[in-house]
Amino acid sequence: MQKKSKSLSDLGGLVYSTNPNIKIEDEEEAIEDALNPNQQLLYLELDKKQRGGKKVSLVSNFNGSEKDLEALGKMLKNKCGVGGAVKDGEILIQGDHRDKIFKLLVEAGYKVKRRGG
Repeated sequence: MQKKSKSLSDLGGLVYSTNPNIKIEDEEEAIEDALNPNQQLLYLELDKKQRGGKKVSLVSNFNGSEKDLEALGKMLKNKCGVGGAVKDGEILIQGDHRDKIFKLLVEAGYKVKRRGG
């Protein structure tokens, strides 16, 4: 996903140039070093705060790229047969599917700890 510029200062001060040889250098995004699944500790909890009383299974503490997080979220949603989202570095799965998610993550090689009751 490409970053959008919010102001002129994000362009590095360059607004217009008549020089045909000018090259605009983009800052490269820092590539996040993704840990292997067996080196990661994910937290799994049931959450219903600020959701109108509806329950969601929440997977947090993922260390890796946004692309890998979205792929993991998609796999969990497909295996559970429910909807969900990937927001703010967390995977939200609609409903209470903690047991199934726990099993799927362990099979995928992740270390998982349960939080909450």
